[in-house]
Amino acid sequence: SIGLIHNRLGKYSQALDYYEQALVISREIGDRSGEGATLNNIGRLLATTEEPELATIFLKQSINVYEAIRKDNLALSSEQQQSYTDTIADTYRKLADLLLQANRVLEAQAVLDLLKLQELDESLGDVQRSGLTEGVGYWEIEDEVLTLYTEILVAGQELARLQDPASRPLSEADKARRNELQSRQQELRTSFNEWLDHPEVSGLIAELQASSDRQVVDLQNQYAQLQRELRELPQTSVILYPLILEERLELVLITPNAPPVRYPVDVTAADLRAAVTAYGQVLKSPHKPAEPLAQQLYSWLIAPIAADLEKIDTETIIYAPDGVLRYLPLAALHDGENWLAQTYGTSQITSASLTSFGDRPSDQRQVLAAACAECSFSFDVAGRPAPFKFANLPATETEVSILADQIPDTTVLLNDKFSPTTLQDEMASYNVLHLATHAAFVPERPEESFIVFGNGKRVTLETIRNEWGLTNTDLFVLSACETAVGNVELGTGIEILGMGFQLQVAGAKAAIASLWQVSDGGTQILMNAFYAALNQGMTKAAALQAAQTAMITDSYPATVGGQRATIAIFDERGELLTIPGDMSHPYYWAPFILIGNGL
Repeated sequence: SIGLIHNRLGKYSQALDYYEQALVISREIGDRSGEGATLNNIGRLLATTEEPELATIFLKQSINVYEAIRKDNLALSSEQQQSYTDTIADTYRKLADLLLQANRVLEAQAVLDLLKLQELDESLGDVQRSGLTEGVGYWEIEDEVLTLYTEILVAGQELARLQDPASRPLSEADKARRNELQSRQQELRTSFNEWLDHPEVSGLIAELQASSDRQVVDLQNQYAQLQRELRELPQTSVILYPLILEERLELVLITPNAPPVRYPVDVTAADLRAAVTAYGQVLKSPHKPAEPLAQQLYSWLIAPIAADLEKIDTETIIYAPDGVLRYLPLAALHDGENWLAQTYGTSQITSASLTSFGDRPSDQRQVLAAACAECSFSFDVAGRPAPFKFANLPATETEVSILADQIPDTTVLLNDKFSPTTLQDEMASYNVLHLATHAAFVPERPEESFIVFGNGKRVTLETIRNEWGLTNTDLFVLSACETAVGNVELGTGIEILGMGFQLQVAGAKAAIASLWQVSDGGTQILMNAFYAALNQGMTKAAALQAAQTAMITDSYPATVGGQRATIAIFDERGELLTIPGDMSHPYYWAPFILIGNGL
């Protein structure tokens, strides 16, 4: 705390001295959260004093302490857990920021993956890491710097203790150790500031600066595996990682055959949030013009990478959004001539490290389609001032009926027959679960996000994550859910990230959900067009794009193997469906996002 005060006063030398003392104390008493926080403070101060290479090393060490704590967090009290989770995400963001500025994009991408897991863990708790996502790797030179710092710090502190009059009388062993250390006193830089000037440290940092093209070997291997998975996809695909920073937006693009590339974009976090918020309000009203804001957001998110996308004939963008961008359907951006949905298929992922891109769906679709047409229910959620209130969804019965006509042997559950018990009993026999019902994403308590059933019950996504087995599920569809996308004050989008993550942990390869509640008829049209496209052999990402394009153009075209085909939409009587007016506004077709495996 004393170090923090000096830091805020701009007295950086004094701050570093106190941080050093705090680090020694926290390590001696086993206060790991204090150790992580102090390493973070040192890293941030070094960034302020324009020592980015050293700052990166200490922020990496801070994150690795946090990740080590996380492995054991069940042994900590809730108060202790909260003590190190309040601001940890900022450490990940700062480290990613420094790595991107140094063009160490591969390392930054790994940190962005960890950031998403950290955000999930703060909100949901007990988020398990894979072996590839348990910390940040060091370069060999960085490891040498840390080793040297630890040796000098420990020896200097030991000498200070042995020279302290309060420690007398000393044992003979202590006297011998003191004399040994005193003979090396010139080498022992007990001050952090003096340590920074140590010739060996200066030499290592100079070598690090000259090696900016080097990357950690393990990360290179992981990246090579990720690129192999991208190359094996049937459509040319890229992965887009945006990172929102206070003064700029960073875009990280991963392509099948080239190193990752960063694109800094000159837009502040406040301006980006304002634009996403304003566009969310437009998207929830089909009578408001959408193109101006859609083009502004396109200029920040897609225009910087557009030339590279075109160069490799990109067909699908796999999107790992950050913060408020989770409320923004990428398909609803506009380049001045066309909507993004008319050019690219899109899907969202939680993180690349948790996604298996190459898992192929079953050739035979067994569909369980459930509808809550009589869905006028109300539910209280702890901590919310008002209950969630839902209206009937009369068109959902037609939606699942047409779906059953499109896909043979589809099982349909309506209203009170659509219950949690029935669904659990039946779902192991189906690889597509289509739930035409309400669902609510709860920003304040994402673990309480829930799905409404036709018998008036609800089931939280956390229950689904922990108790349901969706390992046979290629696709989990929620066709009438809703987030806070149109609210004046948006959150971090963690409820959307959490929804995808919890269904993924339960075993589902992919999910489709809506960001806002669409007209019943619009949903019916888009969903039936989506399944018609799937029946033509398209991937999930391509089928969703085809359905969106069908609504934009009012012509229902789709591309199959380079040939033009027609998606025919029929009503319950088997007659060609007449579109009720213009549905080209993104209000009708953009809310549905595909999360997870897009095959």
